[in-house]
Amino acid sequence: MTTTEPARTLQPTLSRLTRANFPRNFQFGVATSSYQIEGATQKDGRGESIWDTFCREPGRISDGTSGDVACDHYHRWPQDLDLIRSLGVDAYRFSVAWPRVVPTGSGAVNAAGLDFYERLVDGMLERGLRPYATLYHWDLPQVLQDAGGPGLGGWANRDTAYRFAEYARVVAERLGSRVASYATLNEPWCSSILSYQIGEHAPGLRDRRAALSAAHHLLLGHGEAMKVLREVVPGVEAGIVLNLNPMYPASQSPEDLKVARQADGEFNRWFLDPVLKGEYPADIWENYGADVPHVLAGDLETIRQPLDFMGVNYYSRGYVSAQGQVKPGGAEYTEMGWEVYPQGLTDLLVRLDTDYALPSVFITENGAAYPDALSGESVHDSARVNYFAAHLEAVRQATVQGVDVRGYFAWSLMDNFEWAHGYSKRFGLVYVDYGDQQRTMKDSAKWYQALASSTGVE
Repeated sequence: MTTTEPARTLQPTLSRLTRANFPRNFQFGVATSSYQIEGATQKDGRGESIWDTFCREPGRISDGTSGDVACDHYHRWPQDLDLIRSLGVDAYRFSVAWPRVVPTGSGAVNAAGLDFYERLVDGMLERGLRPYATLYHWDLPQVLQDAGGPGLGGWANRDTAYRFAEYARVVAERLGSRVASYATLNEPWCSSILSYQIGEHAPGLRDRRAALSAAHHLLLGHGEAMKVLREVVPGVEAGIVLNLNPMYPASQSPEDLKVARQADGEFNRWFLDPVLKGEYPADIWENYGADVPHVLAGDLETIRQPLDFMGVNYYSRGYVSAQGQVKPGGAEYTEMGWEVYPQGLTDLLVRLDTDYALPSVFITENGAAYPDALSGESVHDSARVNYFAAHLEAVRQATVQGVDVRGYFAWSLMDNFEWAHGYSKRFGLVYVDYGDQQRTMKDSAKWYQALASSTGVE
């Protein structure tokens, strides 16, 4: 998804943004994930995850914390659902913790874990919220990571794909069609490359061959789980969520264009092409050489299951040069060091629609971390308001150009455990005091509430 440099920033063309600016039945929602908010990591039979292990390893988490308590959502879910309902949104995207449901990754099912998610889903329905469930948002049971030995366990082990399908069956049979939408995986690039090659996320390995095997097995697990979902809940929407970055060359030189094409292949096409075309990109396969995964006959057919939707998580773009890492001049950055570039979301969506036989699309994550400060009972986060406004305008422009985008989920409902950054980065619409677990709506939450409630926002 390489593209030439468009206008520097995308400015909203509307003085007011309302629901009327989006397609009919467009879903507005908020998103979270299990390990980032639930806490209660040793409660009611939950098994250990790779993130529990990772957080105990010195130096892995910047502030030395863990998700042991997080936002205590496991105990506070009724008030959190009330908070979501108060925002006026249509839907809530959450994830199910595999080790809470199947503590050892396969075999015995933990009834208490399933009971929790059943209560959560029923609570959403009672409040008029549509449940959007993600089956895997990175909290792999540690037992599966240990299987196969160092560098060969977890998603580097083909068997994990089949255990994932078994787990998907357990969840789908219990929650059934009360869930409006099932996503198999969240961001397989992160749970393979970032986790097994770059080492920033659990299990923290630095092995490209293991990472590429993990990527293939994640996609295989997706395909196997899609088959299960079609069987168990045939009338419910099912798909996958990918994090995608459009890659822009720093110049139009042949060298920069080549680097941008390769970056696009490694980050985007390595996951898009198997899922939507049933093949790996030939140029990147060749570049990876002996590290390519072992692909068995029928794997790609399994991976290329028909999708009802594809979730797109977008935060920023890639800006690449043959000269090494560069930054565009005059850019704005979030506290994560990510460039604020809403035009990239429009470019990405249009390019996907051009290059692939694209199913319906949901923006399943989009948001920004800023250094929020609680002032009395307020958090004035104007930068985040501007971020959301510009990116929603980017989505609107993509729909005007014919892309079938059906919903937008703000990341995140509330401040939470931000993986390797611990609690040092705040993405939430809602401020969380981690001492007393008090929730405070930020200005961005009130802005989003006005939009979702159809009253319009300036």
